[in-house]
Amino acid sequence: MKKYNYLLGGLSLSIIIGMAAFLLGSQTVSTVERQPVVSSTTVSVPVPESVEFCGNKISLQRLDMRERFDREMNALTYLHSTTLLDFKRANRYFPIIEPILKRNNIPDDFKYLCVVESNLDTRAVSPSKAVGLWQFMEDTGKRFGLEITPEVDERYHIEKATEAACRYFKEAYGKYGNWPCVAISYNAGMKRISDSLQNQRSDSAFDLWLPVETSRYIFRIMAIKEIFEHPKYYGFVLKKSDLYPQVRTHNVEVTSDIGSLALFAKENGINYMQLREYNVWIRDTKLTVGKGKSYQIAIPETDDLYYNERKVKVYNPAWLQ
Repeated sequence: MKKYNYLLGGLSLSIIIGMAAFLLGSQTVSTVERQPVVSSTTVSVPVPESVEFCGNKISLQRLDMRERFDREMNALTYLHSTTLLDFKRANRYFPIIEPILKRNNIPDDFKYLCVVESNLDTRAVSPSKAVGLWQFMEDTGKRFGLEITPEVDERYHIEKATEAACRYFKEAYGKYGNWPCVAISYNAGMKRISDSLQNQRSDSAFDLWLPVETSRYIFRIMAIKEIFEHPKYYGFVLKKSDLYPQVRTHNVEVTSDIGSLALFAKENGINYMQLREYNVWIRDTKLTVGKGKSYQIAIPETDDLYYNERKVKVYNPAWLQ
């Protein structure tokens, strides 16, 4: 019996010691600091006290203003591939867009609205069927002077769509008298913004209670501007060779029907894909030209269809490392 008790006592002691060791071991594991396994560090982007938009200083000291700007800055900073593409494409398209804005007395900052709308993708189509760099809906495009047919859609025409956008901005500015309201009306429509300003007894785009997309819109524009003006500060490091080069073109005036645009392309030294690439507004394999009408078809210069880093023009040296 004594021997049995000794064995039982020894077994119990072993169990107690084992459990204690297990618990101590678990405690040791739980208190050991885990080492990072990701090579990069994700940090929150600092928020400035204010930003400038269309020549006006916009304070970010108010809590909601700060947090709305913070959201867009972090989203765009860490949306690496898309924001990098914005820089690359801007080198090609800003030289086209900026002079048109200037000629129409529209603030230069509105080029960033174009970036937010389409990421400077000439073939962009939204779920609501808004298309082109400026993302015009069909009715709005027609209202502001763009031709839209099964064969021709000038919402995709960079120069003509930019001119149409300027006509919109001028009309909206005549209604509101300030550029932030003009900008958000481009997203929501003038009627909604006018009704919101009246119903909410406000004259500021920043004070309106709006659908989330529209509420974010102006802050997204200001955020992409901030990143474009200080790319290295936000981790975007580009070389000259990274930027998409500008492509010179010459126009061929067309005054009669073209039965085959593929044949037309070959006759002008390019292929059908290249014809469509530099004339995205053409929407068919043929082009019907009405009586008294004409079209200008852009033909890219042969030399510019092949990459040559020495010929790349840097539109904004501040973008480079």
